[in-house]
Amino acid sequence: MHRIFSFFLFALLSLNFASASSVYHEQLVLQPLPLSALLASFNFRSSTALSAFEAHNFRFFPRSLGQILQHADTRELHLRFTLGRWDAESWGARPWDGAREGGTGVELWAWLEAETDEEADQKWLTLTNALSGLFCASLNFIDGTRTTRPVMSFQPEGDHPNSTVNNMHLLYGVLPHEVVCTENLTPFLKLLPCKSKAGIATLLDGHKLFDASWQSMAIDVRPVCPDGQGCRLEIEQTIDMVLDIERSKRPRDNPIPRPAPGHELKCDTSKPYHADDTCFPADYSTSQDWSLSQLFGKTIERPCPLTDPGVPPVCLNVPDSRTVFVSHGVVEKKNPDGMSRCFDIPPEVDFNLSLPGPEQKEGEEGNGQIEVTSDLVKSKTPLLYAERSFTGHGQERGGVQTMLRNPSPDNEVEFIYMESLPWFMRIYLHTMDARIEGSYGHNSSNSLIEEVYYRPALDRARGTQLEVRMRIPPASTVFLTYDFEKSILRYTEYPPDANRGFDVAAAVITILNSDKSSPRFAAYNLRTTSLLCSLPTPDFSMPYNVIIFTSTAIALAFGGMFNILVRRFVAADEGPESNLKAAGQRLKGRLATLFERLRNKRAGVVAEKQPAPAPQ
Repeated sequence: MHRIFSFFLFALLSLNFASASSVYHEQLVLQPLPLSALLASFNFRSSTALSAFEAHNFRFFPRSLGQILQHADTRELHLRFTLGRWDAESWGARPWDGAREGGTGVELWAWLEAETDEEADQKWLTLTNALSGLFCASLNFIDGTRTTRPVMSFQPEGDHPNSTVNNMHLLYGVLPHEVVCTENLTPFLKLLPCKSKAGIATLLDGHKLFDASWQSMAIDVRPVCPDGQGCRLEIEQTIDMVLDIERSKRPRDNPIPRPAPGHELKCDTSKPYHADDTCFPADYSTSQDWSLSQLFGKTIERPCPLTDPGVPPVCLNVPDSRTVFVSHGVVEKKNPDGMSRCFDIPPEVDFNLSLPGPEQKEGEEGNGQIEVTSDLVKSKTPLLYAERSFTGHGQERGGVQTMLRNPSPDNEVEFIYMESLPWFMRIYLHTMDARIEGSYGHNSSNSLIEEVYYRPALDRARGTQLEVRMRIPPASTVFLTYDFEKSILRYTEYPPDANRGFDVAAAVITILNSDKSSPRFAAYNLRTTSLLCSLPTPDFSMPYNVIIFTSTAIALAFGGMFNILVRRFVAADEGPESNLKAAGQRLKGRLATLFERLRNKRAGVVAEKQPAPAPQ
C-alpha cells in the first residue's frame, strides 16, 4: 500500500512538472567487455528554459548548483571525478569518445563571464570554494599554482551568444592527488530529480562503484539553443564504471576471495587432456553470465516517474543471438543493427536482467570439441593510443616521454597535447623533441609539431602550461620527450607523506575532427595516466636537532649570564649561615641522640641476660 501511494505521489508531481517547460530523461547502457568485465554507463540529462533559470525557477535543474553558477557568473561548467585506468588495449575506445572522462583525481574547467582577468580569477576562487562544499571535495585547494588558461585544447560545448563570448574566460584546474569516495557520490545523487529513490540511480551504491576497475563521474552544464526553439540550460550527469564480474558477484556478507570448489571451476573441455583432476581455465571473455541483482546487489526499484517515457531506461549491447531474461511485464525492443536491445519498464515493475552464459555446441566434424559462441560486441578501435612515463635518474633532473601510436593504416591523426605541470618541474623547452618510428621511417620534429604554446612557471605562483599541436602519419608511433629540472622546496611545503612523491596531473589529448564541415571541434578525447614525481627530500629530523642544540646553548649562556647579573659573590666566612647548614647540624644532632638511645637500650638488654651471682 505504501508503494502504491508513493507511486501516485510521484505521478502527481510529474504531471505538475510536465506543465512546465522542463525535460528529463535517464538511461543505463550495459556492454560486456573482454576479460570478464562489464561497462555500465549511467546517463542523466535534464534541462530548463534559460529564461526560467534566470528568474530562479529551477524545476528539474538542481537549485543548489544553479545558485552557485549564478553567483559566480558561470556560463559553462565541466567537472570530473575519476579513479582507475582505462585499459584501451583490451577494452577498446572510451565511452562517449572520452568526452565524459577526466584524469585521475578531480578536474574542473569552466567559462566565466568577467571584464578582466583579475575579476575572472576572483570568480574562479568563488566557484571552486562553493563547489568544494557542495561535493565534499578539496576543490578549494585549486589555487593559482594549479590553475591554467588553455588556449587550444578546450572549446565551449554550449551555444553562447556573441555578446557573451567576448567576455568569457576559460580556466582549468586539476587535483591529481584527490581520492574519490562515497562522500562525492552522495551529493552527486542529490542533484537528480528522483535522487536515488527510483529509476536506474537505485543501483548506484558506493561499495560497488568504488570497487570497480575504473570509474568516472561527470557533470556538464551548458546552454543549448535548438533550431526554432528557445534557449535552454542543460545539465548532464554521467557515471561510467567497469566492473569485474567475478569480483562483483561476491556476496557482501562474505567478500573475502576463496578458491572455488572443483565442481564450480570453469574449464575448457575442448582440451585433449581435460579430466576430472585436470582443468585448463576457460576464456572469461566467452563465459560471462550475470544479472543485475548479482552485480549491484539489488534491482531497479520502478522507473523514475519524472523521466521521458520515450527514452528506454535500460539498454544492453549484446548480439540478438544471445538469450536475455528480464522481469515479467518488461517490453524488449531490439535495434535494427542486431547488436543491441533496449527495455521499457512499466511503472509498477521492479526490473531485473539476467544474461546467461553463451550456448555451447559440438564441433562440425564431430570430434567432440566444444565451440563457444561469442557474446561480445566488438568495441571501436581508439583513434590514438597514449602512454606517458618518466625518464632519467637522480634527484636533480629528469625527463618525460609520451608514446603516441596511430593504429589506423590509412588516416593521419591531428591532435592537441596539453600538460599542466606543477611549478617545481621546470622544463627545458629547447630539449622538446618528437621522433617518429613506423612505416614512414624517421622524421624530424619540425614535420610533426605544427604549433606550440608555452607559458613558463613562476615559483609558488603558477604552474607550467604546455600545449602542442601535432600530426601523426598512419600506422606510426611518435615519441614526444623533454627534460626538466626539479626544484628544492621549503621543508614546510612538503606533505606528510613526502617520500611517496608528488602527483603530476594527466596529460589531456584532444583529437581534432578531420571533417571540417562538422560543427564539433573534437572527435575524440583521452587522458594519459598521472605520474609520481620524486623530489629531493630533506632529513626532517635535522630541524628538531637544531632546535634542541640551540635551546641548550641558549639555556647555558642565559643561565650563566643571569647568575652574574643578579647574584652577589662574598667570602664564605663573611656570609650568613645558610639554612642548609643549620638543617644539617640539626639532622646530625638527632642522629647522635638516636644512636645513643639504641646503645643504652642494647646495654640494658645484655645486663638482664647475665645470671645473678651465687650466694656466699
